[in-house]
Amino acid sequence: MTRLNLLEETRFEKLPVTVYRNQREASVQVAARIAALIRGKQQLGQQAVLGLATGATPVGVYAELVRLHREENLSFQNVVTFNLDEYYPMPPTAPQSYVTFMNENLFDHIDIERANIHIPDGTLAPDEVAAFCLNYERQIEECGGLDLQILGIGRTGHVGFNEPGSAPNSGTRLVTLDDLTRRDASRDFGGKENVPTKAITMGIGTIFKAHEIILLAWSGKKAPIIKKAVEGEVSSEVPATYLQLADNVEFVLDEDAAAELTRFDKPWLVKDCEWDEQLIKKAVIWLSNTLGKPILKLTDEDYNANGMAQLVTERGPAYTINIHIFNQLQHTITGWPGGKPGADDSQRPERALPEKKRVIIFSPHPDDDVISMGGTFIRLIDQGHDVHVAYQTSGNTAVWDDDVLRYVEFAIDFDRSLGKDTSELQRVYENMREFIKHKLPNQPDSQEIRNVKSFIRKSEAIAGARYAGLPDSHIHFEALPFYESGKTAKNTVTDADIELTIKLLQQVKPQQVFVAGDFADPNGTHIVCFNIVIESLRRLRQTEAWVQDCWVWMYRGAWHEFKPYEIEMAVPLSPQEVLRKRNAIFKHQSQKDTPVFPGDDAREFWVRAEHRNRETAQQYDRLGMANYEAMEAFVRYQY
Repeated sequence: MTRLNLLEETRFEKLPVTVYRNQREASVQVAARIAALIRGKQQLGQQAVLGLATGATPVGVYAELVRLHREENLSFQNVVTFNLDEYYPMPPTAPQSYVTFMNENLFDHIDIERANIHIPDGTLAPDEVAAFCLNYERQIEECGGLDLQILGIGRTGHVGFNEPGSAPNSGTRLVTLDDLTRRDASRDFGGKENVPTKAITMGIGTIFKAHEIILLAWSGKKAPIIKKAVEGEVSSEVPATYLQLADNVEFVLDEDAAAELTRFDKPWLVKDCEWDEQLIKKAVIWLSNTLGKPILKLTDEDYNANGMAQLVTERGPAYTINIHIFNQLQHTITGWPGGKPGADDSQRPERALPEKKRVIIFSPHPDDDVISMGGTFIRLIDQGHDVHVAYQTSGNTAVWDDDVLRYVEFAIDFDRSLGKDTSELQRVYENMREFIKHKLPNQPDSQEIRNVKSFIRKSEAIAGARYAGLPDSHIHFEALPFYESGKTAKNTVTDADIELTIKLLQQVKPQQVFVAGDFADPNGTHIVCFNIVIESLRRLRQTEAWVQDCWVWMYRGAWHEFKPYEIEMAVPLSPQEVLRKRNAIFKHQSQKDTPVFPGDDAREFWVRAEHRNRETAQQYDRLGMANYEAMEAFVRYQY
């Protein structure tokens, strides 16, 4: 690609952006740049002064630096570090402190002098904070300034803890955290109520003084804010946009984080494209939504005036393209998610044969099945398919402590009513109450409490599956070991997780498998569970013939739906089916009203699900399809 072409392709981008295939490649490259800086300074007999960030984003960079130290003799003897921020108040020994984070991920594994490590002090008295912040700035200046500042970016657009409203010349100071920032941190603290409301952070002005700035971002969760930071107008509402004014900044992204930048999301606006079927479908749907016109009403002039003249020239006229895409979308709609018996299936998303399919719905948590695809779940059963549901994890981290006490109190009263001795159960109950009374934020529960939380989620899942029409013999609880750590940070996936899944697959030998296809969070339970199922099927495919006829369909969780151009099967729901789905979700009483981990959406799960399903139907309606009450959407995964 010539420099002129690159400039044209990136013309919407207001600062330099480098995109790598994945987080691993990007982290290795950034670590190599840091190592080169350190070694270059060593040769000159100088210190390398690094500004460091915390959070999940730089973990891969730090891991590679540790590897370079251990395997390639990279010394940190000449390195001085200044961390961006720290919660306030925050003792350095707390699991959530950035002192603990930096020690665990970097400092404990390299030869850096402890006197050269600087992290904001979360234990200061309130009247000491201002002086500390001034001294922090002075220490950076006395070291000659930061040679390199590593940044992440929050979903509010904050860098460090410079939240919306921060000034471009701000220095190190005490700040109040945005509510979204606190919600994003809630899992680390065992609930938002435990997240500190304040933090000490370097300011935007401090960051700007660094000789070089690298901002890192991974995963689709960061894509919307990256687009604002890179292509949006400079605004205090998105503090990261201030970096557009720096001469020494670079954004380093993986493909998922870069996905909403114009050159990737709407390439027809910046260059000639190689028009494959998926890109044509995406572009035509975008044009329809942009102009507010059904697909069949788009004209040549519409295409030409909106950056799509090349498409009309190569594949046109518009009428031909419109009909082609309209038919593609229409063919995704089916009331027979397991295939329609006796029908021509050449234009249908699922096969007609076998007429009655063996189906497994894999549910990462005990309620994902009914929240995400409850209408399709019920319809598969109503249409006579041999449906099984597999709950992959216990979900025991997402139950309120007072629910545990309530259920144990019920058990004591019930045993008493039968004339049983309840002394042992009473003793366990009192221990639970005492534990919960003194429980620290995000502290792992005792085994007894974890068991009760698992039983609560299990009983609710059984009730939901029974309501959908499943016999108990078709309800499976895998309790995959990777999840059973009792903490937010889960164990590593092992062959034990895969072997449990293989055993169930061998038992059922399904022709259809439904899995949660949420990839935005690379460390989330959904993607971990997805990878376990796919790896199990891949192993089985080497030895068992039935796997060749097993199709995998992905569904999405409660928050986001597939893009319209991605959808390969859309199952319409009638008003009555929407109510049946709602009732199935209501069986999960511990998740109703206010769940433990609600995410950044205050609506209840059933409300989110109904709104999402209605929006999918309305999107199809706007594009010119039939108008349904609601739709559940699926994408086939080729493994």
